[in-house]
Amino acid sequence: MKYIIAIDQGTTSTRSILFDEYCNVVAVDQMEISLSFPKNGWVEQNPEEIWQTVYLTIKDIINKSNINVKDIKGIGITNQRETTILWDKNTGEAVYPAIVWQSRQSQGYCEDIINKGYESLIQDKTGLIINPYFSASKIKFIFDKNKDIFEKAQKGEILFGTVDSYLVWKLTSGKVHVTDYSNASRTLLYNINTLEWDDELLELFQVDRSMLPQVKSSSEIYGYASRLKELGDTLMPIAGIAGDQQSALIGQGCFEVGTSKVTYGTGLFMLYNLGDNAVISKNGLVTTVAYTIGGKTAYAFEGSVFNAGSTIQWLRDNLGFFKSSKDSEALAKSVEDNGGVYLVPAFTGLGAPVWNSDARGIICGLTRGATKAHITRAGLEAMAFATKDLTLVMEEESGEKMRELRCDGGASANDFLMDFQANVLNIPVNRPTEKESTALGAVYLCGLGLGLFKLEEISKYRETEKLFTPNGDQKYNKYYIEWQTAIKRSC
Repeated sequence: MKYIIAIDQGTTSTRSILFDEYCNVVAVDQMEISLSFPKNGWVEQNPEEIWQTVYLTIKDIINKSNINVKDIKGIGITNQRETTILWDKNTGEAVYPAIVWQSRQSQGYCEDIINKGYESLIQDKTGLIINPYFSASKIKFIFDKNKDIFEKAQKGEILFGTVDSYLVWKLTSGKVHVTDYSNASRTLLYNINTLEWDDELLELFQVDRSMLPQVKSSSEIYGYASRLKELGDTLMPIAGIAGDQQSALIGQGCFEVGTSKVTYGTGLFMLYNLGDNAVISKNGLVTTVAYTIGGKTAYAFEGSVFNAGSTIQWLRDNLGFFKSSKDSEALAKSVEDNGGVYLVPAFTGLGAPVWNSDARGIICGLTRGATKAHITRAGLEAMAFATKDLTLVMEEESGEKMRELRCDGGASANDFLMDFQANVLNIPVNRPTEKESTALGAVYLCGLGLGLFKLEEISKYRETEKLFTPNGDQKYNKYYIEWQTAIKRSC
């Protein structure tokens, strides 16, 4: 039996998952990662903690699976995107906390370059909008705050990477500095038309080319995990990399133009496969590289909502509404409807399609009859409404009506949410049997890179666990109109 390790490095936790050659899960280990909030809207992590959780979870699945390490044929990596790490090229030590994708501390610089008229230039080159969400302004923020780091970077002593690059560097003992096209396309420094780092953008953000990783396809051998050799005397190849949302698209088997998926994680992310056509959105979506496999690059529309599952965590941890996130489903079902309550979770601003960094979360429509059940239901419904916001724009931009939405992520296990989602969209929502879509994408990429799979075979692995179909009730249109009013109030 052959095995592949998927490293699924997320915002709030790291999971390492061992899959067999039939894409069955053999062993899983998960460790939470600390988040710090130094100031309002700032979100940071310790890069060394990220690395340690990766190492320890891999060690654990090797120990608990009781297999011969030599049967592990490779490693695939999928990661939280845009999160920015700078480290010393000589020591390998991070020189500043990792600035997480959600963090807004570079908002001022983004507003400055918007005011200077760079919006169209940047969107045409990168498919993205100017927003602190993406990596480049985070690098600039670190430089402006720490002149010594900037000076070292100019001398070629500092490296930049998203989490995938940092982990490959660590795994290969500092021998390999790479990223893949999907992660590079999230930095605001990468030209998705030429598939190269863009000199004009590097100059704008004052990023020296010596800092940057080499960009490679999403599926090939990048290097060997020498740091893991002590866990079993073998050198495992790292052979697949994709940002978490692109990896979920692959894991869901969305290889055809027009297929789409939504991931309900810490944030909510919806991708729509555009094939080889890098269409630039005019209505608040971003265009991203979905993957590059076998020399062919596919693009996708993407809509990003900053807070989704984090809303349920907030209701659990900050307000104490329930002990486990799973309890939110029963609580939401305990009331007939939301009682006119709407929750807009703009804790760190609003993402697509609104893109308002100054927006803040609100709960509106409260009466004396409102309970924690109504507010919890409103928190879950907010995910479905946000998905409809994105769906309508994707249909308008593509000119095609969406026929089905494939779902994954932690909240996709919530039957209330999935049923509500199907009714709000008025299209079927398809939940797979294997919930590990993001990790599965990394496994597919690694297997393709090693020649263990063929691209045309991958779709056969996906099975539907449950198809949620709409009932046609028009009340959902009324709910959505009221949601739009709530959104306007939050801005």
